[in-house]
Amino acid sequence: MIRNWFKRSAPVEAQQDRRTPPMLMAPRRRGQRMFAAAETDRMTSGWTNTPMPADQIIRRNWRVLVARSREQAANNGYAKAFKASARRNLIGQKGLVLQALVSEGDGKPDAGANKAIETAWLNWCKARNCDVKGRRTFRQIQKTLVNGLCTDGEFMVRLVYGRDAGPWGFALQVLDPVLCPVDFDEEKRPGGRFIRAGIEYSKMGRPMAYYFTTLDPSQADYHYSGRAFIRVPADEIIHWFEEDFVGQKRGLPWMATALLRMRQLGEFERSALNNAREGANKVGVIEWDEGYGPAIEDGEEGETFEEIEFESESGIYHQMPGGARMKKVESQYPNGELAVFSKHMLRGAASALGVAYNDLANDLEGVNLSSIRHGVLSERDQWQELQESLIEAFALPVYEQWLAHALLSNRITLDNGSPLPAAKRSKFMAVRFQPRRWQWIDPAKDVKADAEAVDNLFKSRGQVIRERGRDPREVYGEIAADIAAMREAKIPENVIEALISAKSKGGQGNGQAADPEAGNAGEGADQGNPNTG
Repeated sequence: MIRNWFKRSAPVEAQQDRRTPPMLMAPRRRGQRMFAAAETDRMTSGWTNTPMPADQIIRRNWRVLVARSREQAANNGYAKAFKASARRNLIGQKGLVLQALVSEGDGKPDAGANKAIETAWLNWCKARNCDVKGRRTFRQIQKTLVNGLCTDGEFMVRLVYGRDAGPWGFALQVLDPVLCPVDFDEEKRPGGRFIRAGIEYSKMGRPMAYYFTTLDPSQADYHYSGRAFIRVPADEIIHWFEEDFVGQKRGLPWMATALLRMRQLGEFERSALNNAREGANKVGVIEWDEGYGPAIEDGEEGETFEEIEFESESGIYHQMPGGARMKKVESQYPNGELAVFSKHMLRGAASALGVAYNDLANDLEGVNLSSIRHGVLSERDQWQELQESLIEAFALPVYEQWLAHALLSNRITLDNGSPLPAAKRSKFMAVRFQPRRWQWIDPAKDVKADAEAVDNLFKSRGQVIRERGRDPREVYGEIAADIAAMREAKIPENVIEALISAKSKGGQGNGQAADPEAGNAGEGADQGNPNTG
């Protein structure tokens, strides 16, 4: 006989008392998941259960999201405000400013080469040179790209060379991402290549070419499924987007997560406005006592009665007929809840967009210095991150191609007229793009903190100047020019030294020079002008 060792009889106590109450902690249900968010019940019946690959997410959602983002940017004031905020914070008044950092073999700056590169770059950045259409400057092109990132989630810029590129033979063409069809896929091309979302990739996933639709079949160089395309090599296209999913090949609009809230808020405001207008226009209705009222007449079209209407006029009251009384219709909406609901929706939209609520909603009610400082600094960290991405993905590749073309065409010349040698191209790649920076909320405290950081060697003077969006060499040059102008005006040297080296400490500021041992007096003047004594 085989004995079942796993079978256990019920305890004696349980056999004697079958009315024992159940345990307080019920056993786990069969199939119950550890994470509450993974449960499938009536509360989560509409929640997706199957993860989709990035290509499928883009194919299903890209067109709809782009269409709705563009519509909201045109009709929704908050969507338009977000685009303006993105342009203002990423690009600003000057855009990405080139600063050449070429140095000699001994480490000293090559002032001649730096000046030549910056001068030639500023010349190329003019609208007639950098844009194939001759309409937009390099800064305006940057603004256009940021607008596209908000509504399209990506930008595509073509590098154009030769006669069609304008006076310099090198220019940029901003392309509409919609022209690169997201539904254009092709499998098993020669060499293991494949096409996803209008982009041709190598076997290992490196972009090889971009396909753009055209309405002129004579210009097309590729046809597929009855559609005509222009094939552009990938090395002529700058394509950038924020990657949200591994393997993502096209960008998603920055406004995607906030679209639903902005749309619903707009519809809510429209409904509230309609209700308010109806409440303001509708005075009331006439009620009749029994036995009174207009006579009902029988006609060919059925029973009809004569309508009685009164037009509401300011300061005029109408006499009611006998048996009639006026019943006012009061509109209780919109009321105080409108502002609360709108603020709640805008806070959610601001979080989805990654911006401060006060900036998006233009609402400074109840804001103090500490709260707005915290919100602004947190938001600026995000803008700085995106600025660096924009520099790496767009500005530096454009400069690299511009430099190669400009050196080969002898477009970059020194003050004596000699061009920079193309053989030293790698040397001239030492540049920095300075993005915009912001004014501080409490300038006095921030300036004092920077001064103390410089005195304690936590920061350099150049770093402080760059954090304010200026080029240290430019600032030092201005200081040197001021010193030279004061000397030309016959101002005594001791006064010049006092003006340059004096520090404002407490009540100090009477023009006397600070103690050299306390703050390295004259350091700014020495850096600005080597000849200063």
